[in-house]
Order: sequence, then C-alpha cells, then structure tokens
Amino acid sequence: MPRLRMSDLPMTWVFAGDSITQGVFHTHGSRSWVEHVHERLRWQLGRLRDVVINTGMSGWTAREVLGEFDRLIRRFDPDVVSLSLGMNDVLEGPHGRRVFREALQQLVERSGGLGAQVVLHTPNLASREALPGRADLAAYVDVIRELASQKGAVLVDHHADWAEHFGRAEPTGWLDDPVHPNASGHQRMANLTLETFGLGPLADRP
Repeated sequence: MPRLRMSDLPMTWVFAGDSITQGVFHTHGSRSWVEHVHERLRWQLGRLRDVVINTGMSGWTAREVLGEFDRLIRRFDPDVVSLSLGMNDVLEGPHGRRVFREALQQLVERSGGLGAQVVLHTPNLASREALPGRADLAAYVDVIRELASQKGAVLVDHHADWAEHFGRAEPTGWLDDPVHPNASGHQRMANLTLETFGLGPLADRP
C-alpha cells in the first residue's frame, strides 16, 4: 500500500469532500476529523508553516467537486489532495457507480497532474435507517478501493475500520444521525487518517 511522503519543506494540504469533510453541525462544537488532522500537523508535530485547507461542501458528489476542481483544489497548488466522497454519490444507486468512478478517477488524475500526492477515503458506515437510500454503499466503497489500487493513491479505509469495530452492530456510538459521524466518529476518522499517514495517533506528542 502506498504511504504518504513527508517533506522537510512546508506542505500545502487540501481536503475536498462532502459534509463529513466540511464538518458541519454534527460535531456540536467539537473538532471535525480534518480539524484534528490540522491540529496534529501544525501544532503537535510542529509543522507551523504547513497550510491545511478544507474545501468540503455539504451535499456534494464527486461530479460536483470535479466541476469546481480549479476553485476547490488547483488554485492552492497542493502537495497533498485528500478526497473523501461517496456518501452522497450512492444516492444514485447501482446505475450511478460508473459516473462516480469516472468523476473520482478524473479528480485523482488531475490532482496527480499538479504534482500532488493523492489520498482517497472510503465513507464511514451508515446506520440501517439510512440504508434504504444507500443500500449500494459497499459497492461504491469497492470503487474507491479499486481506484486507489490502480492509481497508486493512499487509501484511508474508514468503512473497513468501522466494520471491524462494530461488526454486525449498529454504528450508532460514532454517529450523530444515520449518516454523519459525531465527535467520537470524527476523532476515530482523524486517528485512522493520521495512522495511515504514519503521523498519529492524536494522543501522541513529539
């Protein structure tokens, strides 16, 4: 599995995605997973000159992010591009998988074309209450995993991590509603991201 390459020079990190990346509402004032990563990078690890930019957009899909690629990603000249999508895309069901894959692949290729390292995240688990509209979520997760493998992107597999933790149980302990992580869910996502990067967990101090 590809690992993130750190530089001694200042790095620019762009986190693009949906509401779970944006960190809207559902943390109820606690830090989102991107904010935890920011804290780890720029304070705990002393990388004060790094820049961390969150362009997550509530409700957005891979196709919508691709349509705003220049505004959300390119203009920041990133060293790392983190893409966390799929929870909204899945609402298109099985026939939407091809569109999702094509859009996400273009995002990966365009980001790589900027010279950035690309990180792909799988969505967290959703509760059974959300599954009537998101029954195809596992198939979208597989699209992300396959694309990461084919394109050499770093993969942060939240879906597998949550499934390993909860098994057949409902993931309500880490959710604020049927889809959105609560503060504990965001902290878990941050820790998995940092550990995958080789930079965590949050509790560690340099």
